[in-house]
Amino acid sequence: MDEKTFNSWLDAVTKTFTSEVSDQQRCVVLDRLISNCGGVQLRHLSTKLEDLVKRDFLRLLPTELGHYLLSWLDAESLCQCCLVNRHWNKMVNECAQAWQRACRLLGMNIVEQENLPEQNGVEWKTVYRRTRLRLRQMKEGLAFDSATLHGHSARVYALHYREGKLASGSDDLTVRLWDVRTGQCQRVLQTHTVADIKFDSSKVLTASFDNTVACWDWNTGERKQQFVGHTGAVFSVEYVDELDLLISGSADTTVKIWQLSSGNLINTLHGHTDWVTQVLIQPCRVDSDTFSKGDQVLLSMDKSEIRVWCVWPEVNTSSMKTLTYPTSIPRGQSFLPRLQFDGACVVCASDIGILVWNFKTYDLLRLIPHTDYTNLVLLGYGTTFMLFLDQKSLNILNTQTHESISSWRLPTYRRSKRGSNFVAGSIEWLDGFGLDEEEGLVFATSMPDYSLHLVRWRGVPIKR
Repeated sequence: MDEKTFNSWLDAVTKTFTSEVSDQQRCVVLDRLISNCGGVQLRHLSTKLEDLVKRDFLRLLPTELGHYLLSWLDAESLCQCCLVNRHWNKMVNECAQAWQRACRLLGMNIVEQENLPEQNGVEWKTVYRRTRLRLRQMKEGLAFDSATLHGHSARVYALHYREGKLASGSDDLTVRLWDVRTGQCQRVLQTHTVADIKFDSSKVLTASFDNTVACWDWNTGERKQQFVGHTGAVFSVEYVDELDLLISGSADTTVKIWQLSSGNLINTLHGHTDWVTQVLIQPCRVDSDTFSKGDQVLLSMDKSEIRVWCVWPEVNTSSMKTLTYPTSIPRGQSFLPRLQFDGACVVCASDIGILVWNFKTYDLLRLIPHTDYTNLVLLGYGTTFMLFLDQKSLNILNTQTHESISSWRLPTYRRSKRGSNFVAGSIEWLDGFGLDEEEGLVFATSMPDYSLHLVRWRGVPIKR
């Protein structure tokens, strides 16, 4: 058939095929043609169908639009997309938005700000994989290791952690400073009995059963200042260098405010009817009827109430607010250690569970139940996780769902009713894991043999 005749025939067949036969009849025609095709025709047909039917929309779309579509997928779907072909794998791995979203869904604390790393999808995918593996380690009890520190010769009543260092105060009348990473004791000071302890790089403050608070120089070991005025054991101490203030809570049921540099008593706060077991001072992060954002807030706790104070005596010498058990729960009897305040929420363990108050309204936001109420010690509370201690284990719960994330069995430790011999390490991760791998101290406590038991983060073994 010559070319002119062929073209005329082809036009007639095409016109009939497209306008005079039904879809079903077209399929019959195609079946007949395919059955009569040889190898050359079938290969040609396969090539054409690949381009027409199996169209790769990610390859056809602009890169920015492809990344936008991928950013709506969950991590499991992203991993499946990587298996489609090389182009899809490259697109998924380069899509920073998708892996950032996957990290957020995993509970990571990622804030949209300028100091985030470069928009590198491969790096974000590595961060996601590391965090996913960390959560699996926590669930399987493989996220931590433990260490024991020896040095004290009597009961250890007080612990405090700061920037990789752990301070311990004991009945052997010494305070020791430990390096958490190496386990080495770096300093030993001769002091008095210690019920609570706080420190920084230059000084250490000790609340004592001898009714006083003392400030010691780390380098010389000398007592720089003594705060005398309580008539009962001092159970808790806090200080703020910027305000030149020290706060103490005592078994004499009072809270005292002192000038840190001189040791002079500024004010005595009355209102508690039982031992004041803990004091806290933190800046407020919300505006309320009684405080503005940025104001310093003082909280004090005994076994049945939490009082909120203003630190400046010229403003008010009585408590601004008192938090107690909700009246709808008559069986509650006592608060348990330790009180937590992040500037927006007040959180405390109790014999009915963990109570969370909104600091702006002072309303009870939630009651988080737990099976072992009587032995509960709250170590830290964040927007993603909370860390607490029961009779046998160190526990991590999801703050929103109350799902158990991890339970780490502890050896038999010495319990303190005030919770002063339990301390958490860095707790930023309770608001969600960050971009850097967690390391250092998770938890420390004292043991019956006067040693210290540390729980520390293990590394995450992940290949890039």
